[in-house]
Amino acid sequence: MVLLENDAFLTELTKLFQKSKSSGSLNITMKKYDGRTKPKPREGHTQVPDAAEHKCLIRATLANKKLSTVVSQRDMNKFQLAYANVLKANMDGLKKKEKTKGKSKTKTNKAV
Repeated sequence: MVLLENDAFLTELTKLFQKSKSSGSLNITMKKYDGRTKPKPREGHTQVPDAAEHKCLIRATLANKKLSTVVSQRDMNKFQLAYANVLKANMDGLKKKEKTKGKSKTKTNKAV
């Protein structure tokens, strides 16, 4: 997985959107990031103090290509605006989900 700067991540994300139009689907995840690269220690062991600044980890995956970036709290508004513009520009080829008819309720509501 490649950890990129915020601006580089957005440009690479645009490229991934273009590739996903021909084949595959693009998965994007966002989660809180505390700066740890190892799991939390068990009870009774030394604890790592909480970070003073909150961060967000954003990952994008298309087939074998993986990108990620960490956005700090002070840069979130700027990044969110640029991220929204990238999403708006590249979500023009979405397919509508086909509706399926469910089973009729008459079979499930049998008289006793």
